[in-house]
Amino acid sequence: MVNEFLETNVPGIFAAGDIARWPDPRAGRIRVEHWVVAERQGQTVARNILGAREAFVIPPFFWSNHFDLHIRYVGHGSKDDRAVVSGDLKAKNASVIFRARDKVTAVASVGRDLENLKAEVALERGEEFGAL
Repeated sequence: MVNEFLETNVPGIFAAGDIARWPDPRAGRIRVEHWVVAERQGQTVARNILGAREAFVIPPFFWSNHFDLHIRYVGHGSKDDRAVVSGDLKAKNASVIFRARDKVTAVASVGRDLENLKAEVALERGEEFGAL
């Protein structure tokens, strides 16, 4: 368990990566097992060790490649979220927008990398995101 600065309950001791459960400003306390999250947390921890006192607010972002299928995912959805498909999944050109009430919690995409990057920026800024 770490705080928003990725610091444990022992001052000056930080944790990042698979081991860290942090308070995400959008999803509550979460833990994500992916090297991109670990890398971004490690960068924040390094700045904080040097005195920056920077909160980790970057939304989780990761991808998975399965042969010719490349899935991008940003945010943190839950089983209770409503999922809306934009595009054609069979044509491998689609996004799935996850919403809790009226707020976007995550976006998964296939063949829409730019759209997924725009969703990441919107989630980080706390702005609304709409599929292209």
